Amino acid sequence: MENIKIALDWTANTNHIGFFIAKALDLYTAQGLDVTIITPDEDNYEITPVKKLELGEVDFALCPLESIISYQTKSNPFDVKAVATLLKEDMSAIVTLKENNITSPKELDSKSYASYNARYEDGIVTQMVLNDGGHGNVDFLYPQKLGIWETIVQKKSDATWVFLNWEAIQAEAEGVQLDIFRMRDYNIPYSYSPVIAASQQKIKEKKESYKKFLAATKKGFLRAKENHHEAAEILSPFISNNDKNIDLVKSLQYISPYFGNFIDWGVMHSLEVDRFLQWIHEKNMEQRLLSSSDVATHALL
Repeated sequence: MENIKIALDWTANTNHIGFFIAKALDLYTAQGLDVTIITPDEDNYEITPVKKLELGEVDFALCPLESIISYQTKSNPFDVKAVATLLKEDMSAIVTLKENNITSPKELDSKSYASYNARYEDGIVTQMVLNDGGHGNVDFLYPQKLGIWETIVQKKSDATWVFLNWEAIQAEAEGVQLDIFRMRDYNIPYSYSPVIAASQQKIKEKKESYKKFLAATKKGFLRAKENHHEAAEILSPFISNNDKNIDLVKSLQYISPYFGNFIDWGVMHSLEVDRFLQWIHEKNMEQRLLSSSDVATHALL
């Protein structure tokens, strides 16, 4: 058996369901792979998934596409590429508590935003406010990553970035009403998140085993799409205590249509990627103009 490690971008949730199904139903084992799934709560997010990838601690990492751009353009670049997307559309949003009466992004001026401190994140949020007619004067806070959602619920911050199939489902379960601002509604061509990332060097060295990993993972996601209750039962033991009240079946019903199908699972459309790359360059968030072929590959699909 060949050992493969993947670092997830968050505690176990329905975005990750395909990995847990593939492991539980021995889809990886059938490919001769012994897969270890690593979640960020193991080190309280001290080291990001892509950093673990760069350090050679894992074979794959989950991250937003921005992390690929960031690691390729830093002073000591890392040869990371996105090899597949988990979702066919952006299913994230900026959210605020409805009781705070922040009804559009421009009203985030002089309000606080709990940031994950990703390289382009604050710029994207600022641009959303500007696009809505605000001044972009957002007060960015940097709490512990895994505690960010609690800062919203406890009213320690006014806004943050969440997944609609996770924190938004959790809010509903807790009777917390949200106002939701999606990127596409404010002229931000946000790209794929999360994507599966790998080192280009490792892709060359371990191409066949990496292809087997993605093939089994694809089967896991497509099975979850057709078997919500089974998928929820498989995922349930891995859910963190803070997330135990989330209705997994409801979350899967919401997100699984965006997993794609047998033909297009994992595929990232170059036009969408290029649109985002051009946008962050035009907005001076990134000095280098990369192309989709720089940051993404379908060589393993």
